[in-house]
Amino acid sequence: MATTLVFLEHHDGEIAKNALGVLGKAASLGGDVAGAVVGAGVEAAAASAGAFGARTVYVVDDPALAAPLPQPRVDALEAVVSESGAENVLFAASVLSADVAAGLAARLDAGLNWGLTDLSLDGGELVGKSPVLGDTVLVDVGWKSAPRLALMRSGAFDPVETGGTAELRPVAVSLQDFSTRATLVAHLQEESSGPSIEDADVIVAGGRGLGAPEGFGLAEDLAAALGGAVAATRAVVDAGWYPYAAQVGQTGKSVAPKLYIALGISGAIQHKVGMQNAGTIVAINKDPNAPIFDYADYGVVGDLHAIAPKLAELVRARRGA
Repeated sequence: MATTLVFLEHHDGEIAKNALGVLGKAASLGGDVAGAVVGAGVEAAAASAGAFGARTVYVVDDPALAAPLPQPRVDALEAVVSESGAENVLFAASVLSADVAAGLAARLDAGLNWGLTDLSLDGGELVGKSPVLGDTVLVDVGWKSAPRLALMRSGAFDPVETGGTAELRPVAVSLQDFSTRATLVAHLQEESSGPSIEDADVIVAGGRGLGAPEGFGLAEDLAAALGGAVAATRAVVDAGWYPYAAQVGQTGKSVAPKLYIALGISGAIQHKVGMQNAGTIVAINKDPNAPIFDYADYGVVGDLHAIAPKLAELVRARRGA
């Protein structure tokens, strides 16, 4: 069986949820599955990956790798691929991992398929599922040679805890001169409260039907009552109503919460592909012919400006009882 290596991106001492999801998917395919953690002071984070399917975790721990810069990580992963003999190298989509995957593909002269939503084995060969034609069709994609690099779509897989442990193997790396020429001046992060849309069990998403940027106050109030996060469609993000980080859909993020409440969202296919894996979908829209009602589990036809505040009030009353 092929050896599969998963790049385990980490933040604040914890492996990213999307990376753990990809690790779990790799483990489900069988074979020798390993993780790679690159950074400074990352041994504890690396050890946690054993509980999600990694038999071995290669650890590149160096103060020079403290900043989340892609090029030094390309050097590090090149060394890990060489030591591990990995035939498959998997990444969970993020700004950082996309840069690292592209750089590693160029370094190894390897094929990279990106935006994949699933992986399978066909006769022992790795096969990826790639959405095309506006995500209306899934096609099988492959690679001409090893190592095979794959960048999985954000939210494609949920982490599955197996309770195992992993052997940690330190790997030394010498950074290329050109890899050290970039310096991280500052790392700014938007202040937010509550869970991210990738981690939330409940998401309240807003679309054009909110009427104006101020309308997102309704979504935020309902999300706060439910202990959830707020998401948005591409149309309102492009209009500047809400931050890009909250965008769900073909050009945004894929999410799979237990509950997804859509406020004033028509439900175009580009949005559907980003949230169709939600456990329960509730749509509130004044247009009875909105496409979202075709795949919502529950639909409410009416004025969301009247319904959403009442719903938030009822939720708070129920929780306070």
